[in-house]
Amino acid sequence: MKEKKQEIRINRREFYKNLLRLALPISLQSLMLASVAAGDALMLGKVAQDQMTAVSLATQIQFVQNMFLGAVTAAGSILGAQYYGKGDRHTLEDVFHMMLGLCGIVSVLFFLACELASELLMHIFTHDAALILIGSSYLRIAGWSYLLTGVSQCYLTMMKVSDHAAPGALISSGAVILNICLNAVFIFGLFGAPRMQAGGAALATTISRMIELMLCVAVSFRVSCIRPVFARFIRQTKQLRADFAKQCLPLMGGMLCWGIGFTSYTAIMGHMGTDAAAANSVAAVVRDLVCCMCNGIGSAAGIMVGNKLGAGCLEEGKAYGIRLKNLSYAVGFLSTALVLAVTPLIVRMVILTDQARTYLTGMMVIMSVYMIGRCVNTVTINGVLDGGGDTLFDMYSLIVCMWMIAIPLAFAGAFVLHWPPLAVYACTCLDEVGKIPWVMGRFRKYRWVQDLTR
Repeated sequence: MKEKKQEIRINRREFYKNLLRLALPISLQSLMLASVAAGDALMLGKVAQDQMTAVSLATQIQFVQNMFLGAVTAAGSILGAQYYGKGDRHTLEDVFHMMLGLCGIVSVLFFLACELASELLMHIFTHDAALILIGSSYLRIAGWSYLLTGVSQCYLTMMKVSDHAAPGALISSGAVILNICLNAVFIFGLFGAPRMQAGGAALATTISRMIELMLCVAVSFRVSCIRPVFARFIRQTKQLRADFAKQCLPLMGGMLCWGIGFTSYTAIMGHMGTDAAAANSVAAVVRDLVCCMCNGIGSAAGIMVGNKLGAGCLEEGKAYGIRLKNLSYAVGFLSTALVLAVTPLIVRMVILTDQARTYLTGMMVIMSVYMIGRCVNTVTINGVLDGGGDTLFDMYSLIVCMWMIAIPLAFAGAFVLHWPPLAVYACTCLDEVGKIPWVMGRFRKYRWVQDLTR
């Protein structure tokens, strides 16, 4: 069925009201989380380029961890949104307990890796002895925060899908503000605190994560909120576990493809010299900040489409998906303009060598084009398609566009053909823009228009 012949007209006022109600707090939460990385980069950039670069490389470990956590919480969000739309609170609670168990296992494994093999982990991203020393000391402290992150993300996900997005955003934002303030205290040694530089950033992150989890637990005791009950960890039905696995495994495959791919990009740029690595570190922070808007709309899209489909309103859910897909293009072009507008300011804000500053300017221009694809794909794939349970496509598209095209080109350019860093960086941005036609073809098949509840 062609989009212009959709059978139902949606209430535009209700649509945009719901979108703003969900997207604004989620975007704020995403912005605040990205602000931590921005704060680390800016503050450590005022100390020394090596400190900033080492922490940027070390935090790739958490980035990979977030891929596992993201797959679990995304599966929980897909099923949770549909069961919440259906009004089935009991099953929603079961989904929450499955999320907690899986995320707890992931968090413990990454904590142990950071504590026992931090130097080995840093060797993945750089051979520079100074960067390895700084980064490994950071990981040994920050590893404690990785132990807590998975649990708090489960609470925050349930708040989003159960109509408590605003409290979740406030908790996350408050923890981020505390993190940034503590960054300044421990990095620079303010108010009599020790001047810990990179270690101070790690300590600030750990303390703020502790506070965030405590607030999540406190809020969960509201009558309308979801909270854990020990007996429920072992009482889920086999059918629900199978449904959860059916959504989680493709999501995990897709997120690992994407996350390890992005980590590979960072590793490739990290081996092209400290100037290229430093410029890429700053560009990555800007990218994450600008992407907050599309991340919020993408998450809101999944919840809105999932609520309608789970309630049995398939045609209305389809109409929601079409409107959200169209909106993603406007968000993409707006993000492009924003990147270009802030480029002169960003280049002057951090302490970089002249060569690194030149690289950064070029990377920002390349990134501005990349943002169109990133926004369209985030809203359409991670929002609309995933909201209807069409989770396999993301993994297929990443295998082809990222792992069969972008990564081999970037690797060959860096280590075989010896291209300049900006050409290699451009290769790392090919996948998002190149797969837009494929994404639109998949979208128009409407396999995502399905009710996943039982």
